[in-house]
Amino acid sequence: MLGPIEVIVAGSSVRLGGPKPRTLLAMLAVRTGRMVVLEQLIDAIWGESPPDRARDAIYTYISTLRRVLGNEIIVRSGGGYRLEAEPDQVDLHVFTREAAAARRAWAAGRSDETVAHFQAALAVWRGPALGGAQGTWAENERARFDELRLAALEDRVDADLATGRGEALVAELTALVAEQPLRERLRGQLMLALCQAGRPADALECYQEGRRALLEELGLEPGPVLRGAHEQVLRSEDTPAEQSGEEVAVPSQLPFDIADFTGRVTEVATLRKRLAEETAGSRLCAIYGKPGAGKSTLAVHVAHRVREHFPDGQLYAALRGVRADPAEVLAGFLRALGVADSAIPDEPDERAHLYRTMLADRRILVVLDDAVGERQVRPLLPGGHASAVLVTSRERLSALDGAAQLGLHVLAEEEALQLLDKVVGDGRVANERDAAREIVRLCGRLPLALRIAGARLAARSRWRLSRMTDRLRKRHRVLQELAIGDLEVRGSLALSYDGLPGRERMALRRLGLLDVSSFGGWVLAPLLRCSAADAEEAVERLVDAQLLDVSTTDDSGSLRYQVHDLTRAFARERGEAEETVETIRTAVARAAECWIGLVVAAGHGMPRATFDVVRAPILEQYLDEHDLNEIVADREAWFDAEENALVGLVERVSELDLTDVATRLAAALCSSRFAVRNLFGQWWRTHSAALTAVRRTGDRLSEARLLAGLGWLRYEQDCFIEATDYYDQALVAYERSGDRHGQAITRLALSTVQREHGQLAAAQSSLDQVLTELRLLDDRPAIAQALHGIGRVLTEQGELDAALTACTQACAAYESFGDRSGWAIALRSVGIVHRAAGRLDDAARWCTRAVDVLRGLDDRLMSAYAVQALAKVRIRQGRGSELREDLLECMHTCNEMQDGFGQALMLRTIGELDLAVGRHADARHHLERAIQWWDVLGLPVWRARTLRDLATTLDGLGETAAADTAWAEASSVFQLHGCREAHEPRRSPLRVLETF
Repeated sequence: MLGPIEVIVAGSSVRLGGPKPRTLLAMLAVRTGRMVVLEQLIDAIWGESPPDRARDAIYTYISTLRRVLGNEIIVRSGGGYRLEAEPDQVDLHVFTREAAAARRAWAAGRSDETVAHFQAALAVWRGPALGGAQGTWAENERARFDELRLAALEDRVDADLATGRGEALVAELTALVAEQPLRERLRGQLMLALCQAGRPADALECYQEGRRALLEELGLEPGPVLRGAHEQVLRSEDTPAEQSGEEVAVPSQLPFDIADFTGRVTEVATLRKRLAEETAGSRLCAIYGKPGAGKSTLAVHVAHRVREHFPDGQLYAALRGVRADPAEVLAGFLRALGVADSAIPDEPDERAHLYRTMLADRRILVVLDDAVGERQVRPLLPGGHASAVLVTSRERLSALDGAAQLGLHVLAEEEALQLLDKVVGDGRVANERDAAREIVRLCGRLPLALRIAGARLAARSRWRLSRMTDRLRKRHRVLQELAIGDLEVRGSLALSYDGLPGRERMALRRLGLLDVSSFGGWVLAPLLRCSAADAEEAVERLVDAQLLDVSTTDDSGSLRYQVHDLTRAFARERGEAEETVETIRTAVARAAECWIGLVVAAGHGMPRATFDVVRAPILEQYLDEHDLNEIVADREAWFDAEENALVGLVERVSELDLTDVATRLAAALCSSRFAVRNLFGQWWRTHSAALTAVRRTGDRLSEARLLAGLGWLRYEQDCFIEATDYYDQALVAYERSGDRHGQAITRLALSTVQREHGQLAAAQSSLDQVLTELRLLDDRPAIAQALHGIGRVLTEQGELDAALTACTQACAAYESFGDRSGWAIALRSVGIVHRAAGRLDDAARWCTRAVDVLRGLDDRLMSAYAVQALAKVRIRQGRGSELREDLLECMHTCNEMQDGFGQALMLRTIGELDLAVGRHADARHHLERAIQWWDVLGLPVWRARTLRDLATTLDGLGETAAADTAWAEASSVFQLHGCREAHEPRRSPLRVLETF
């Protein structure tokens, strides 16, 4: 807990999953031994906006954690869960116990014992607490734990100081004070330690540094703790004398304050407090933010709000518009202060000296708007403390000593709506609230863009707001729309763009051409054809220029960057104007090739991931092995972060007719992430975009691959007729392109659809044809799949000895080349053959092994299928109730992953379990729900199997006529499709356990 959340089992750290299960475990551990209700867990993980199926997700996380920790560790308790662990097993409780013992020893006057206990308490800390947890609860607890740590550390230092060990503490306390400069107790302890070390002068300077920090950051004098640690040292200040000899004027140069200023309540209050309070420190505030964020408007508005505090005048200079020379600005300020031209020095340094002298004792507000950097600002700063300075800049002026920095972000949605309402007027925003929200979104909540859009609507009173949304949605015209009079978003962005070095300008426009909104900094390496280190430098320069945002770090800790939508539109516009078509295509292709390499690297080892159409990428030219491993260290987190960018990238390369790379990237994604997580919408988008491009360019081979991918998608969605149609189209396209291997792989996939659809003879024919071809092509993975397919068809047909041979051969084939996922799924099939043959102990052994392997691979969906197969065995063994909860969890998994076939299968199996234990009404309910699913999926054989079970159930309920009808329908389907069940006798409810 006191560091990254970690569980150690038998000396090794175990995998816990992402932030949500970690947060859940953390909350249970904080309250070890006490029940935490389900609603508290949901609030801790999701806050005020939990998903609809939050409870189901909690059950899944609990199940996952139990598999790691054991069922006896996390137990169900009333309406929640409880962590059953000894206090010594949770480092938080060890810390609390040792700290309490230390304080008891201190109260008893045992200093050495006090120090020992505090050292034991602090030794369990490994870093910031609750690392890997998320949400408001985790943040609050993290802050509380950190305060407990600091309090314990300070108490330990008091004990050390009491025994005269101050000299040994100086280095430790110096580092702590640097981390916590405003914590007065620590600073007081450092002063005492310095005194014990014979360094009173350093102790005095330490006090002065602390006083300055408190005044500058909080506007407060030191409190009693710090004053009591050392006698207060007073500082005298010289009062500069006036030297100009000129009459001093009272300038009033502030621009007009707009009447419809909206929002920024917190920012206005912060700046007013900082500028208006008279303290011994410098009153210097710097506002920074992206172009169009409203920095100048905010600065002028605040300046008017505090002008009464500066009766000696207000000076204003717009610095960036003319790339203002500070010497020229100083000359203007001196004139405004009443200095004649003849008295203004020629030398810039002398002008600055005179300026500071004149402002030394005067209360003047200086507003410096749109500064380009610290070097431009420093000569314009007053020397005394009576005046105040407010600076705006597009970049953070980090080297401006003593400045209070205020980052200005885009408006919150409600503030943005208020601004739009004020500018448009006449209540039109209230009348078209949805359209207004869309305008806010399309303007990226950027004040300048909103003000322009509102002004255009105000000037066109007959326009509906929805008309403006339609115009703003056209991305190639959005910057033209956001211009009126002398206001335009494009011009504001152009100022920042023009101020960049050449490489950074190229980086921004190529990011625009790539058309991604969120990305990892590495992507600039292939775009610029530079190293990863140079790419990082370029991206940070764009962040400094407020043209990119550091949006977040993903779960792996990697930085990610975001391009504002309007900045992206500007960057693409500049790219299309300044880059050739060929340059655009080659730069985007390089980036896409690198993304393919990362998809493959992240996907290797994922369950069921295959990369049969992905060639070796150019990734190693831009990222070394260390960079690559760091980027995809947490592959799930990387895929989560990159998912939207990857889908958009396929669409972008398709738009550029880069059909080969579009096809390979789409194939790599469906072969790993999309298939494993059942991300059907993303799968469809990428394949459809690429297919449109390949048909436009006549790339027949790529068309075949994409059609096969769409067939796989429809199979995964249980749309078997559509899957067959796509596979048939793919076979034609492969035949036309002369790709024998592609034909064989597609026919292999088609055989699976045929088998699921009950077309057993057709599936057998396809597999026999495919196996011969694959052996000629020596494709070992595909041969293993074909053998497995043959075994499954033979099982369906009742040829159990031949089925066992084929499935066992498939297991050996998968194992020979290290495909653990395929091997485990084949293990399940061997178990099913043994079950069908009545060898229940053998079946249980094979199915249990499949469950263990698939869980180890973190393949939730196929784990669910393996559990279902094992449950069927246990039902026949009379032990089905042992797995009832597991079956319910499996059904939740199939539902979450949009697997209709799986949901139907789980419902049928639960119904069989109910039937086996004599709960006929429950069995009927579950079996009829399963039949509804089979009807939707169009799977007659599976419907017949469930009807057979329903017939037995109806017999048990005494509904003989309905049972006869159901049995007759099921038997006719079995006969029609040549299923093994056609030769099985009708079962009696009294003999269910013998025949399931």
